[in-house]
Amino acid sequence: MVEVQNLTKTFGPQTAVDNISFSVGKGEILGFLGPNGAGKSTTMKIATGYLPPSAGTVVVDGFDVQTAPLEVRRRVGYLPEHNPLYLDMYVHEYLEFIGSVHGLGGSALRQRVRQLVDRVGLGREQNKQIGALSKGYRQRVGLAQALIHDPGVLILDEPTTGLDPNQIGEIRSLIRELGQDKTVIFSTHILPEVEALCSRAVIINRGRLVADSPVSELGARAAGETIIRAEFEQAIDVAPLRALPGVLAVEAETGHTYRIRARAGADQRGAISRLAAAQGWVLLGLRQEEQSLEQVFQELTK
Repeated sequence: MVEVQNLTKTFGPQTAVDNISFSVGKGEILGFLGPNGAGKSTTMKIATGYLPPSAGTVVVDGFDVQTAPLEVRRRVGYLPEHNPLYLDMYVHEYLEFIGSVHGLGGSALRQRVRQLVDRVGLGREQNKQIGALSKGYRQRVGLAQALIHDPGVLILDEPTTGLDPNQIGEIRSLIRELGQDKTVIFSTHILPEVEALCSRAVIINRGRLVADSPVSELGARAAGETIIRAEFEQAIDVAPLRALPGVLAVEAETGHTYRIRARAGADQRGAISRLAAAQGWVLLGLRQEEQSLEQVFQELTK
């Protein structure tokens, strides 16, 4: 389990992480989202014990990252965004080296390397130098090193970067499998990955937490609105639409289609239909849409 409480990190006058709190339990995959520079990587580095916080606490399986950083590192597998690899080492050699750093040795280490090479799809590449691998295979090596000591907590920063669609599918399946009995914090810019993998999402913007919700409920909880698209036969005066109770905004799109943002909880389509009839507008189409995760993300991180 990972518990983050009132976490703050400053670099001189700049606040990179601003008083955020969240927790992740065993068997949970948390999507950790935010635009570039939001503070995601800084938070992950603090949670792995590689960067001290300015204030607040991070506790991993009962160990505080400030008072017991070595215990935290024993329990965490970390794949950073920019994966630091020794390019002149062979794949199996590198994994054996990382395993030895974690205290593994002998036949147990060799068996663990064989298991991981097979599990992350490195069988054909294990006798190659890391520098000769494609970016996608280097990412697999990074994932294998994060798993070498069988940690209870996995912190993965953009783990599918550089992978082709088939490889992405394989790594997603692996992460889903690992998430059954591990705590996984998963950062990505690919929002469909969050919908496919994560039970919950935390979104930060400018260092501050702006959403923490089950992915299935994030749209309603975070945005609090629905989208309605109305198509008319001719251009209309949008002022009467904007005046409807519960309507937040009306935007003209291509042709004579209008995007209507309304408060969640009430279906506005009946009111729009009645208004169209009263105004003499010919209504060609009317549909209500659920907010996608991408739309919610854009709204929360403006």
